[in-house]
Amino acid sequence: MKNELYIRIIASLIMLPLTFVIIIIGEHYFNLFLILCLFITLFEWFKMKVENFYYYMGIFFCIFSFMSAHILRNNFDEGLFIFLFITVVCISTDIGGYIFGKIFKGPKLTKISPNKTYSGSIGGILLSLIFVHIYMYIYNYFYDPVIYLDLKIIGLTLTISIVSQLGDLTISYFKRSSNIKDTGNLIPGHGGILDRIDGLLFAIPFYYLIEIVK
Repeated sequence: MKNELYIRIIASLIMLPLTFVIIIIGEHYFNLFLILCLFITLFEWFKMKVENFYYYMGIFFCIFSFMSAHILRNNFDEGLFIFLFITVVCISTDIGGYIFGKIFKGPKLTKISPNKTYSGSIGGILLSLIFVHIYMYIYNYFYDPVIYLDLKIIGLTLTISIVSQLGDLTISYFKRSSNIKDTGNLIPGHGGILDRIDGLLFAIPFYYLIEIVK
């Protein structure tokens, strides 16, 4: 268990900074990164044994999600802030869920994913609020104009954190249906790309649709 945790931490320390650098640089580097992740995600989805309807819906949804990511980062005003904001919320929700769930344990959240607990779910939301506060302080230090942590940002943080957890549970359901633990083994200690971006896969198009209907 300890070895697995160490591997997970080391992989995160390598993977996260690299990902954030690519997001910040943007342009062709970001687009190539998206294309690579899309192909790997689709490959991992193809390997899962799901019913035909969900199988094809999953392909469509993955493409739509990555298309939303491309548009949000490249075509929106303050696209960098938006994309980093969603990424920070999803990552901190995942970390909070893991840490709080391990420490406090308690009642299980659902049978779909036996390791998920109510304490982990609440912890994920709380940590996302803390990380967003830190993120905005850092972002405002380097970029203009200043963006304030208001009720709108807090509400979006809570909503995206919940959507991210629903995305995690959805992919967990399909993994459980396919009798697999991870969608791949590309990332040591973490599994496949789809295992790591399940929350983002749902949170990004969710935010994109919010922007469209404004």
